[in-house]
Amino acid sequence: MAIARHPTVVIDCADADALAHFYAALLDWRIDPQDGWIDVRAEDGRRLSFQSVEDYRPPCWPGQERPQQMHLDVVVDDLDEAEAAVLALGATKHQIQPGMTFRVFDDLAGHPFCLCLS
Repeated sequence: MAIARHPTVVIDCADADALAHFYAALLDWRIDPQDGWIDVRAEDGRRLSFQSVEDYRPPCWPGQERPQQMHLDVVVDDLDEAEAAVLALGATKHQIQPGMTFRVFDDLAGHPFCLCLS
């Protein structure tokens, strides 16, 4: 018997509104403001949540001075096309690219995320 229906990832950042809009555009999900944070929801109920925190300090990957804390892998069909799209949304491509089937980027709040071939 499951205790909960599903997990929700809540991502800390300096500007929840900006980061939620970034991921809503990346995933083609809708924005759903809540009390104290913003949810980004898929039609099937999946969601990510974002909350603004004071004195937010972004992770510093791959170093561990400020570990990445979490990261998302976003599955795509075409890495070049997806890269152009996330850069247009404001992501930055990380200078370290350790693989051939995925690419590492930083979102607007400095969280690393990967575009991965399906």
